[in-house]
Amino acid sequence: MKSYQMFIDGEFIPNHSRKMGQVINPATEEVISQVPQGTREDVAAAVNAAELAQKTWAKLPAIQRAKHINELAAKIRENATMLAETIAEEQGKVLPLALTEVNFTADYMDYMAGFARKYEGEIIQSDRPNENIFLYKMPIGVIAGILPWNFPFLLIARKLAPALVTGNTIVIKPSKETPNNAFEFAKLVAASSLPKGVFNLVSGPGAEVGNALAGHEKVGMVSFTGSVDGGIAVMRAAAENVTKVSLELGGKAPAIVMPDADLDLAVKAIYASRVINTGQACNCAERVYVHVDIAEQFIEKMTVMMKNTKYGNPLTETDLDMGPLVSKQQLDNIAEMVARAVADGAQIKTGGKVADRVGFHYEPTLLVNCRQEMEIIQKEVFGPVLPVMTFNDFDEVIELANDCEYGLTSSIFTQNIDLAMRASNELKFGETYINREHFEAMQGFHAGWRKSGIGGADGKHGLEEFLQTHVVYLQYNQQKK
Repeated sequence: MKSYQMFIDGEFIPNHSRKMGQVINPATEEVISQVPQGTREDVAAAVNAAELAQKTWAKLPAIQRAKHINELAAKIRENATMLAETIAEEQGKVLPLALTEVNFTADYMDYMAGFARKYEGEIIQSDRPNENIFLYKMPIGVIAGILPWNFPFLLIARKLAPALVTGNTIVIKPSKETPNNAFEFAKLVAASSLPKGVFNLVSGPGAEVGNALAGHEKVGMVSFTGSVDGGIAVMRAAAENVTKVSLELGGKAPAIVMPDADLDLAVKAIYASRVINTGQACNCAERVYVHVDIAEQFIEKMTVMMKNTKYGNPLTETDLDMGPLVSKQQLDNIAEMVARAVADGAQIKTGGKVADRVGFHYEPTLLVNCRQEMEIIQKEVFGPVLPVMTFNDFDEVIELANDCEYGLTSSIFTQNIDLAMRASNELKFGETYINREHFEAMQGFHAGWRKSGIGGADGKHGLEEFLQTHVVYLQYNQQKK
């Protein structure tokens, strides 16, 4: 069994008599590693190290900081197979998707490093003679990055790369379900030329380590990805010091299928964004609204797709569409939500039960006869369960789609440019996909409305989350000849 150590100020910290937590392989239910349970003292040590390192790190030219990020990206590519297998083992992600996550992470590092020569300040016109007004874009200081378990490796880069290229340092807290990949990344950092203290890794439960990070007076910003409840807890802890927060929280993405849609495309795209990562993605289609005229055809085609889904152990079985859910708790949550939906009148077309095999597997499930007020339509499922409703006209479906406390992603399938443009303007979500699956680009801006979050990630707008402004008013005397 593997045993990991926290990484603080460029050193791996001996565990000695430290309390240790266990990481479970969700496909086999076996313990695969032991990880240290950090304390508030560990958090303080990591933040202090990051604060000290940041003073020197921020003085480096941005292009030099970028070279360190490029170096880490290269090391990720060199170790791609090992990292993908680590993710598959601890999180249950199928190997091809895990490898895609690893390679995308390296690409993301290089992409953000490319902003070193591109992010800029401004010169503002003054109302006074002989005065210049300069607006500088400055690093915030120490960033706390609190990670989720569903795309754990990518989220390291999503927080680290923009933070470091803009002159910040970072303390990362991985999810307790999937910390192994972060420890393996720390080994790559230790073997790199990155100065000590710039990257720090503290593991442990959110109630202890997460709250200590979010509430630390020397942390300049908390970047959190996770549940709404977790985001609220981070905001409460950060409020004590009026610390900036950037939150990517849950989603309940609607997918609208109009009567003129390419039906095969719609079924394929919605299916892809529902079973990806076993439905454990905040941006994937969580509820479908299909026009009554094509509902029967859609349901028939989707039933076949869901029924033919191949799932299993990512490390021992091949050609899988999905793996297990991440934990027994997640499995129980899904089973209970489906049971409540059925009790409330929903009909199971396929699936609807825990799989009869070892591991936290739930059968891909299609639910029909759903109603707008049902929990299965209103609350995030985060599993391979797809509820379907019907509608009669465009105005009605826009109202239904927007009737939700979340506002992360949405989609519509139509050949009508007028309806596509109306959806673009009337759907109250941070992202809308038209005639394609739900999945964002690194050069876009992944941000939610309402309870789906504050701030966002990716692209130049995501980079600017890690910057603050410093305005300088320079009055000078004009020399007379």
